[in-house]
Amino acid sequence: MHVLPRDEFRVVRTDRNRNKITREEQQVLLGKRVAVVGLSVGNSAALTAAMEGVGGSFRLADFDRLGLSNLNRLRTGVHELGVEKTVLCARQLFELDPYLDVEIWRDGLTGENLAGFLDGADLVVEECDTAWVKVAVREQARELGIPVLMDTNDRGLLDVERFDLEPDRPLLHGRVGDITAADVAGLDRAEMVRLMVRMVDGSQISPALTQAMTEIGRTLSSWPQLASGTMLGGAIVTDAARRILLGKPQASGRFYVDLERLVGGAP
Repeated sequence: MHVLPRDEFRVVRTDRNRNKITREEQQVLLGKRVAVVGLSVGNSAALTAAMEGVGGSFRLADFDRLGLSNLNRLRTGVHELGVEKTVLCARQLFELDPYLDVEIWRDGLTGENLAGFLDGADLVVEECDTAWVKVAVREQARELGIPVLMDTNDRGLLDVERFDLEPDRPLLHGRVGDITAADVAGLDRAEMVRLMVRMVDGSQISPALTQAMTEIGRTLSSWPQLASGTMLGGAIVTDAARRILLGKPQASGRFYVDLERLVGGAP
């Protein structure tokens, strides 16, 4: 397929962003590298960011392949079943902008490759279900001074950790204490679930997720997630990422875009 040269292509493709994003700001954003870990909610975040021109370079990490149960929340189809999630996301990004710089880490993150994955990144979107990765990514990001964003796909919860501005900030707002990635590696499944509940603050999660917690590993294979929550997560992550990468105000903290309360009238 013939497309416009890179600069002209991007001017036309992002023209309707003006003046919510100026042309000067768009150029700044296209010079940024975004690292995304976990490609369910992370897929939505990467695609929304790319659509908006928030990042011109992406690193994608996930060891998994697309399964039928992923089709409740990923924008793809049965023709992609069995495809590695990193490959799937990279294809979707290139379909939006063939001039993007996309690297895939198809084996996921390990103690050996984590530093390389984050080296040179301007922002990290962490959406992995593995507790070790959640802690290890933040340890490394804090050491390198890279901000971290996370959406939990429940009550529109967005975590913002500005390690670029607060190098001594406790991981996950101090909710996991002084635990390290090495500590997490030795936990059994039940201890992992308890740690994940502490990460998201079990007293604040939705009633549906609270009930599901006792069934994970028994009648549920993993955390329940909905397409609406995944798409919302991609939107709020991209919105925060844009402000951070443009140097606009965005504080660290935990924020809720809870549609049941804001729109549905729930208490």
